[in-house]
Amino acid sequence: MPEYRTTSLAKSLPATVPFVGPEAQERTLERAFSARIGANENVFGPSEQVTKVISQMATQAWKYGDPEFFELRHALADHHGIGPEHIMVGEGIDGLFGYLVRLFVGSGDKVVTSAGAYPTFNFHVAGFGGELVTVPYRDDHEDPAALVEAAGLHHPKLIYFANPDNPMGTWWPASAVEAMVEQTPEGSLLVLDEAYGEFAPENVLPGIDPSDRRVLRFRTFSKAYGLAGIRVGYAIGEPELINEFNKIRNHFGLGCVAQAACVAALLDNEHLKSVVARVEQARETIYQIAQDNGLVALASATNFVAIDCGQDGVFAKSVLDHLVAQGIFVRMPGVAPLNRCIRVSVGRPEDLAFFADALPKALEAAAG
Repeated sequence: MPEYRTTSLAKSLPATVPFVGPEAQERTLERAFSARIGANENVFGPSEQVTKVISQMATQAWKYGDPEFFELRHALADHHGIGPEHIMVGEGIDGLFGYLVRLFVGSGDKVVTSAGAYPTFNFHVAGFGGELVTVPYRDDHEDPAALVEAAGLHHPKLIYFANPDNPMGTWWPASAVEAMVEQTPEGSLLVLDEAYGEFAPENVLPGIDPSDRRVLRFRTFSKAYGLAGIRVGYAIGEPELINEFNKIRNHFGLGCVAQAACVAALLDNEHLKSVVARVEQARETIYQIAQDNGLVALASATNFVAIDCGQDGVFAKSVLDHLVAQGIFVRMPGVAPLNRCIRVSVGRPEDLAFFADALPKALEAAAG
């Protein structure tokens, strides 16, 4: 029987995904979750203007999307006050990370990141044969100084840093990020993941020159804009660097419906403000639920909250499993000591009421 021939690298990799989706868990449980508050989705959804545009564009779905993303790139340029030549659009931040790693990382090339940081980025690095160099978190924050120090030692192609952070929700002020850019070693590129930037306090997102060749910033429509099902992200950077994506990207990766929806989202700033306010209110509810159960919730600048379960990862996993058994979908960090926490996405009042009812039962079951 003839055999297909994958690459030796592909043969060496496990056939896994970075996250087990709630749908897979629902199939195992043979029932739907009562509260889907684990994937950092924006349960408040897109604005009415966006859903109207999606509906209007439905009859145009036979068209491919503009491969140059002309209208969307110009709308983003207006939104950020920069030229469209500084912007590349792609299939979510995850898709753009895949292109970025393909551009920069070959077999044995080093990439610096934090142990426990966003695993999908690591997935791409492994998929192109890169070597991950990790540094630990410090006080539940990614450690900019340690990342820069590791970069000085290992001369990586890329340095990954998320601010605000996933999975802990913590953040650094803009001044710390700007200092990190200045300290990025020659020959390394700082990959600045700002997926949760719209939820952050005013002093968090730095005013980096988009022509600075040392840093590439990434944003998304999946979080604050409530369009995770559309899968659109974008990168901001120096035009020559941005143009590198055109060499290897899927030029028809974004359909016309997705592009039009994102243009509409950028035009409805009032909805964005409303979502940010509702997220802040819901975070306070989660903080209170944690406190009511004798737990400590980490202050968050995102649409989720990490709750310290007070013991180790085994205990936190037991708490998570007992929440899932009660129909509450949450997740947890995968690397110690971060895995002493569970991570709860912001939900609607009814979602958080389910969580408030289930958490004490889960803690009691885990302790027993």
